[in-house]
Amino acid sequence: MKRLTSLSDDIKQYLVITGNYWAFTLTDGALRMLVVLHFHALGYSPLSIAMLFLFYEIFGVVTNLVGGFLGARLGLNKTMNIGLAIQVIALLMLAVPAEWLTVVYVMIAQALSGIAKDLNKMSAKSSIKALVAAGQEGTLFKWVALLTGSKNALKGVGFFLGGLLLTLLSFKGAMLLMAGVLALVWCYSLYALKSDLGKAKSKPKFTDIFSKSRSINILSAARLFLFGARDVWFVVALPVFLSQAFNWDHWTVGGFLALWVIGYGFVQSIAPKVMNLKEGFSPAIETTKWASLLALVTLGIALSLYFNWQVKTVLITGLMLFGVLFAINSSLHSYLIVSMADADGVSLDVGFYYMANAMGRLIGTVLSGWVFQLYGLAACLAISFGFVILAGLISKKLPSKLIN
Repeated sequence: MKRLTSLSDDIKQYLVITGNYWAFTLTDGALRMLVVLHFHALGYSPLSIAMLFLFYEIFGVVTNLVGGFLGARLGLNKTMNIGLAIQVIALLMLAVPAEWLTVVYVMIAQALSGIAKDLNKMSAKSSIKALVAAGQEGTLFKWVALLTGSKNALKGVGFFLGGLLLTLLSFKGAMLLMAGVLALVWCYSLYALKSDLGKAKSKPKFTDIFSKSRSINILSAARLFLFGARDVWFVVALPVFLSQAFNWDHWTVGGFLALWVIGYGFVQSIAPKVMNLKEGFSPAIETTKWASLLALVTLGIALSLYFNWQVKTVLITGLMLFGVLFAINSSLHSYLIVSMADADGVSLDVGFYYMANAMGRLIGTVLSGWVFQLYGLAACLAISFGFVILAGLISKKLPSKLIN
């Protein structure tokens, strides 16, 4: 307890932000698995279940743009707390009698959850810029990587939690429990977070939601294609393929993907050690290099499926390699956006960047169901390969040196 009280105010704020983010992420991962399992049990097809998350992704695009503006105007403590409150409302919306849970109703609840998730994420990532002193790039990279990696690992834990809660408490009981716990986190956050965190000194205009920085526009475009490359085969196509081609049951598929997400998050958290970026490194060279390695792995998996050669071995091994390389690419991007963002009103730049991230997820989600249904997993991976190549080519336009 003495060690906690002796910590600096900035570290304490970082711990509160991280705790908020962790609690939210657990409910986010659990909610996704609960919806998937519950509606699968009701007889919905995988594509129909994926469509339940369509508003979740669409509203993520809008929320990141508007949320970045609100964060700069009101302060990141308010946008983070608003996100927590909205998630509580979304969970309570689903704690209703089963006959109320129509597709449209669940899509609306998921839309609120998507708004909450992106407000929370944008606030957490932007806050780090405000807490780390200018020029401390090594510290900034470590804090961003730890926050991002731990979030994704906990999202995987949330998948397991969702299955456990559904077994022990029923769908409604799980929603009530998660809403209650998150409401307590929200109450503590209202008390503990500083009111001026991340608030811009000059009041930004609404038109400032669109980034005027060439570097951030380039990084955002690369991010769009990077996340489109993941979700075009991971969201719908891969789970359905594992179930159909390998005859895995639903729990095996869910458990495998949960472990993949946990491993992916772990690699993200240690990315600074893996890359060991030295002072004066080149963003253009580093991002292009790691994107090229990811493209090679994606191409290898696609060719294995196309020629029907050792599909099970190559797919599972390739998925592991894809996870490692994607995690490093993602962690590098997450660090660069926080580093390059304008310190005054940081959430504007971060919000714009995560808007591109959400757009990539949305495009990938829609293509994942449509392309897989018409052409199969190999076609999804071919598109993924093309997206990674585009992300790499766009990244070559990033600055040759990081300027702060």
